[in-house]
Parts: sequence; C-alpha cells; structure tokens
Amino acid sequence: MSECTHDCASCGESCSERKEQQSFLAPANSMSHVKKVIGIVSGKGGVGKSLVTSLLASGMQKAGYRTAILDADITGPSIPKAFGINQKATGNEYGILPASTPSGISIMSVNLLLENDSDPVVWRGPVIAGTVKQFWTDVVWDEIDYMFVDMPPGTGDVPLTVFQSLPVDGIVVVTSPQELVSMIVGKAVKMAKMMNIPILGLVENMSYVQCPHCDEKIAVYGESHIDEVAKDYEIPVLGQLPIDPAIAKACDNGEVETLEGEQWLKKAFDALKTMK
Repeated sequence: MSECTHDCASCGESCSERKEQQSFLAPANSMSHVKKVIGIVSGKGGVGKSLVTSLLASGMQKAGYRTAILDADITGPSIPKAFGINQKATGNEYGILPASTPSGISIMSVNLLLENDSDPVVWRGPVIAGTVKQFWTDVVWDEIDYMFVDMPPGTGDVPLTVFQSLPVDGIVVVTSPQELVSMIVGKAVKMAKMMNIPILGLVENMSYVQCPHCDEKIAVYGESHIDEVAKDYEIPVLGQLPIDPAIAKACDNGEVETLEGEQWLKKAFDALKTMK
C-alpha cells in the first residue's frame, strides 16, 4: 500500500481510515439544462476519440435530439476544425456562450478562446483541469439532451476532473485493432469502474479498409481483437469504423456533419436512446 495522502477522493485503497467519499460534483450554469452526459475516452492517444465524439453528436442531432460537445482535450483540441467553426466564443451576463455548428450542435473548446487556433496551450495540469470544469460551470449550454465530452487520452487530471465534477451518465471507450488494446482498454475500463461510471461499450476505429472494387474488408492493422476484449470486460461492441479517406477529408474540410456515421455506430445510437 502506498503512503496515505488523506485524500480519499483520489485513492482506490480500502483501509480502516477511509472516510465516506464526499461529492465533488460542480453545479452547472444556472441557464444550463443538460439531461445526459457521455464521456468519450481511451487509454491512449491517436485512436479517434474526437471523430467518434463528432459522429455520435452529429448522429443524435440528426435524430432530433439537442446535442452538445464539451471539448476536454485542452492541449489537443480538434473539435472546432472538424465542424468548420472559426468564430470565437462570446458571452453575456449569464456566462460564456458556446459556438453552434450548421446543424445546431453546441460546442465549447479552448480553441474558441485562443487568439490563434495554432497557439499552444502550455498550462500545468491543475489549470487544464480547472478550465474543463469551467466549461461545465460557466458555459450557458441551454437545453441539451445529450452532451458528449471529448476527453484527452489516459487516466490523469482531466478524466478524473470530468468524472468527479460532471454528472457523467456513461462512457464510450474508443480503441484500435492492435493487440495491445486489451491492456489499454483495461486501464480506461478500470478507472471508470473505480469512479462508478457505467460503461456503454467499445467502438473500434481504423478497423479495416474496404476495397472500392470488390468490397473486401482488409485488416490493415491485423485482425481485430475487439470481440475478445469486449468479452473479457463484459461490455458490448458498439461499432467498428473503417479507414476511409472520405472521413479524413470531411474532418479536414470542417464537414464532419455530412458523414453518415449511423451505418457504423447504429448500436451506439441505440444504446444512447435507451439510456435510463
């Protein structure tokens, strides 16, 4: 057992001195009414969390729900570019006003506050975590059915802040086909269980390339292990996304809303719609 820090909220040990964990939930802005908060997480970077976040928000918006994206990846924000948002966030007497995409998705990202999109965010962990918390408490989200939180990779300050400060109703774990995913997924799943956050399921990105001539699916990164991983952790597979130049082009051009993600993520949409 490691040396006790007397901070039971961030400790996973069970000991005789452990106290009842107090709630660290932060109040939402008084003008915000968010029904469901869904975290999009992974144990490592570069697996496509932002893409999955964008497709889920866009798909639910097309289905008639009011959606929002809280971009919690402060040092690597990519959500505004994927939706073609160039304007900066504004505010009024009630708080910060999020930007809106062509289809009406509300978005808050640190890039909406920086003078230049390419300016680096050279902040220490506590400042980054505090900024994410402020995106919840200070932003006027208005009426939202589903808020998707695009998290940075790993299990550090920001995921911990989101899990403790926001009323997260469930998470979607994004992964890739490589063999090491079992260990990476395990870290994300175990953190969620430590924080008592329900796991909706797994989405595998870069799962295959589909031949444009014969429609054969080619496993570029090797055969998928997602079914084995899902069985090991007793969570469902919600979708498998292909490697497709059209997807990359749409994101680069700020046109992610034009993608039809339903064909890859139907189970994910069904899981969201049936959440209690």
